[in-house]
Amino acid sequence: MCAALLAAGVAVAPQPILSFAEWYWIMEQGDTGDDVAELQSRLRFLGFYGGIVDGSFGSGTRTAVVGFQREFGLPADGRVGPQTKLKLGNATKGWNSSYLAEYVAGGSAPRRNASAGSPTKSTSGFSREDLMILARTVHGEARGEPYEGQVAVAAVVLNRINNPAFPNTISGVVFQPGAFTAVDDGQIWLEPNESAHKAVNDALNGWDPSGGAMYYFNPVTATSKWIWSRPQIKRIGKHIFCM
Repeated sequence: MCAALLAAGVAVAPQPILSFAEWYWIMEQGDTGDDVAELQSRLRFLGFYGGIVDGSFGSGTRTAVVGFQREFGLPADGRVGPQTKLKLGNATKGWNSSYLAEYVAGGSAPRRNASAGSPTKSTSGFSREDLMILARTVHGEARGEPYEGQVAVAAVVLNRINNPAFPNTISGVVFQPGAFTAVDDGQIWLEPNESAHKAVNDALNGWDPSGGAMYYFNPVTATSKWIWSRPQIKRIGKHIFCM
């Protein structure tokens, strides 16, 4: 209709572009589209989302939404309604559509630098955001465990990255559905302490107290029969590390 009017020389008022916070619909798990991609990109900009910006609202996106909602004092229901949109829009004023460039081209959106003018990659070769995700994982999974056990948890994530059976990035491993309890229960979004950061650095420097483990579990709380079938390497604190 608009094209026909333009061809006839009739002026048509431009349609207003709704800002992120003005979207009137509610996004939830199962939704797809460009609006979901922007949601993922904004969450990634803040460090809550470590997955691929693909426009598909899956479990990883929902976990990131819940983490954001908890951090900002909102009802943590994993659904993105007006309140969550407004908070997220205000928290990501430095975000712009350039962060969606790779999504538009068929890939994932670029990540925000950790600080203005700083490189996205750390000296370890991993992004600063991924190293923060790894520290959050150590803190959420192993705080209160012996320090050796904290390093071992970080080492398991790195071991998976080097195994073709798993994703090849920190965020990909950590946010793989069902992989880590801390992601499922939201503890991944707790602020990591100094011990967690130090454990990450020691693991990156080659210390692997797990002995090359791909898995670990707490024998007191584990309900999976499959995990008990894995060849066990050692026990550190409350965790059994296995292949």
